[in-house]
Formats: sequence, C-alpha cells, structure tokens
Amino acid sequence: MVDWEGPLKEAYERATAYLDGLPERRVGPRASSKELHETLGGPLPGGPTDPRDVIARLAEGVEDGLLPSGSGRFFGFVFGGATPASLAADWLTTTWDQNAGLYAASPAAAVIEDITAGWLVELFGLPRSTSVGFVTGAQMANFTGLAAARHEVLRRAGWDVERDGLIGAPPIRVLAGAERHDTIDRALRFLGLGTNCIVPIAVDDQGRMRADALAEALEDDGPQIVCAQSGNVNTGAFDPITEICDLAHAHQAWVHVDGAFGLWAAVSSQLSALVDGIELADSWATDAHKWLNVPYDSGLVLCAHPEAHRAAMSIRAAYLIQDENGERDPLDFNPEFSRRARGIPVYAAIRALGRTGIAEIVDRCHAMAQRFAGILAANDVEVLNDVVLNQVLVRFGDDDTVTRRVVAGVQDEGTCWMSGTTWQGRAAMRISVSNWTTGPADIDRSAETVLAVLRKLS
Repeated sequence: MVDWEGPLKEAYERATAYLDGLPERRVGPRASSKELHETLGGPLPGGPTDPRDVIARLAEGVEDGLLPSGSGRFFGFVFGGATPASLAADWLTTTWDQNAGLYAASPAAAVIEDITAGWLVELFGLPRSTSVGFVTGAQMANFTGLAAARHEVLRRAGWDVERDGLIGAPPIRVLAGAERHDTIDRALRFLGLGTNCIVPIAVDDQGRMRADALAEALEDDGPQIVCAQSGNVNTGAFDPITEICDLAHAHQAWVHVDGAFGLWAAVSSQLSALVDGIELADSWATDAHKWLNVPYDSGLVLCAHPEAHRAAMSIRAAYLIQDENGERDPLDFNPEFSRRARGIPVYAAIRALGRTGIAEIVDRCHAMAQRFAGILAANDVEVLNDVVLNQVLVRFGDDDTVTRRVVAGVQDEGTCWMSGTTWQGRAAMRISVSNWTTGPADIDRSAETVLAVLRKLS
C-alpha cells in the first residue's frame, strides 16, 4: 500500500510552520548560492529514499534560500501572496493532477475555468462575450493577446497568418508607450514581429502615454496595434484608455492593454475611475498572482473578439477528443497544450473573497502605499511619483549611489524587502504594496527601517 500520509503530513507541517512564521520572518534569503548548492546538491542518488525523508531534507535545505515574498513586508517586483482559500485549492489542484487542456481530459477543470472566466469579465466590467485564457503570467498573457491582435489586423488586410506565416505579410506597426513593460517587446519577439516594429509613443512625467503623440503617429494605411498600459510598473500610472481607444479604432487599429496589476483597480469603487474606458479595448493582460493573491503561476488574458482569440490559439488533431457540444476546451484560448488546472485556485480566491473582499485588498494596499510615501516624504525623502495606486518611487539625496546603497542596505537588514529601479535616467527605490496581509504596522516598521538605513549611511 502506498504511504501518502507520511510525506503529505511532513509537507503540511513544514508548510504551516513556514506560513505561521512569515509575520516575523526575516524578509530576505539567508544563504548564498554556494551554500545552497552544498546543502541541496551531491551525487545523483543511486537508489530510492523514503519520501518523507526527501520532503524533510528538501524543506530544511531550501529554508535559508527562500525569499519570503508572501510576507506583509515584502514590497518587491509587484508580487502578491497567497490567501488561505487559494493556497488550499492549489494543493488540491496538485493532488487531482488534472491536465486542463481539453474538456474531455477534465470536465471539472474546464467548467471551473468557464465559470471563473465569467466572474472575471464581470469584475473588470468588460463586454459579456469576452473570452478568457488562463496562462502562466503577464508575459504569456501579453503574448496571447498580441497573437489575437496579429491575427485580426492581418485578417483585415487579407492575410491568414496562421496558414501563411509572416513572410510576405503586410508589415505591422506596434505603437507603444516609451515606458511600456519589457514583456511587450519580448512578446513581439516571440510572435516573429521583432522589436523594430515598435513605434515608441512619448509619455508624460508619470509614464502615461500622451494621446496627442499617439494621434500624430497613427497612420491610415496598414495593420496597426496600439499597446496601452494600466499601471506603470514604476509609478503605477494609467494611460488615458478612452482617448487611446477612440484614436486607435478610428484608424482600424487593435488596442491591447497591459494591466498586469492595474486592471484590478476596476474592482474598487474608489479607484475604478483610473480604468475608465477599459471596456473599449480589444484585449487585456493581467495577473491573478498579483492582486488576487493566488499562488504562482497564474496569469489571465482576456479578449473582446473570441473568434480572433480562438483563431490565434486553437489546434485540431485527429487524436484529440475535442467537444462537439459547445463545451469549452481551454487550449483554444492559451498557448499551452498540457497544462495545470490554473482556474481552480482563481475560482477559490474569488469565491472566498467576493467582489467586496477583492476591493478591500486593492483599497487597503493603495492606502498603505500612500502611508509609506507620506512617512518618507515627511522625513525629506523625495517621492518621484503620484501615488495613484500601489507603487511608490523614491530617491535619496538626489544621488544614484546613495539611492542604490539604501536599497542594498534595506535588503541586507531584513525587516522588509524592496527593489531598485531606474526611472527617467535616475536610480530609485521602487516600493510595491500588493500583499493581502500588509497593514499599518508593516508600513510603519518598514518605513522606519528605510529611514534608519539612510541615517546610518549619512
């Protein structure tokens, strides 16, 4: 008889100990790469090892190399945490081990994705017919949305890119803000369009695309895609989506919105004005592993043109059992074939939180970001951005070296963790508040740490 209880009990005890310790855990890794290699490595095992011992040694081996991104004092990279319901559902997802590519392979996983897709469309206020794909993250969400865009703008030009490829196709111009996220460029490389197709559009001092600059750049002839942004990764700023959509659609251009974290502002009654006009776009990318606080990995692509979405992604093969009764085959909406049932943790998170619970997380993170900025500004730290959402961008002593040393010093100290960046040619500290557990005490303690490191350096 297989012993499931031993290793699973070991994993449960280790997991709960880790989670219970997060509030006071040092926010940062404690071991070097060399130390981790020495602890975890060694020769290839020559024979079996008891599974429970494997789990125990694994947990002990990685302990000092973990970056506790689920902590309420982790402010790097716009990472979220994991809510109890989504984490538990993720464990069950692993246990059930469903291949969620086809309805026939897992009716339950396909139906959960279908239900969850409808909830997401309603939460974001998008057209009811919007299609949804569950992908790994914003990188593949941008890829998939832009694949649908590539299909449609070339179809309008009389070209079938799925059949004929790009050789000889009409060139596509991609108009994107100068402060776009790098996943846009990478997606265009993956799609065979290359980065030379990008026409950079001027932005304002917060990184918002200037509608007047877009109007000057749009052309009347040839396929065009406009990439807008809801939530600049440094400042949190939002492009003027209504103006962008009106201008782009007047030129038959497709509008794709990168809203990796910013799209969730739509759920908040306090912040929804930031995404005014979002429903006018053609496709959207966002993450559930950011503000919905679902375990990694969990990205979402949404498309107002399901036929273009399906045309860019779907596949047919004689051996596949694809449903003929209208049931949703997930592989029609994402670039993967075999895939994890990512919709299950998203379903659980939404079911547990509801609209008001999600809005509360977004609103609280916004308030905490403003609190962090306020404390630092009151102590003569330069805040470089308007804190419209969850991003705080600060600079110390108007000096690149000092700023980078403060970032490194805070990371080394371990009370909190935030990353550095470069904004408009100047070094800055980027503080991203997106964890569902972050509260005033976390902010106050972290802000005092930043100021203490700065005083020590001064």
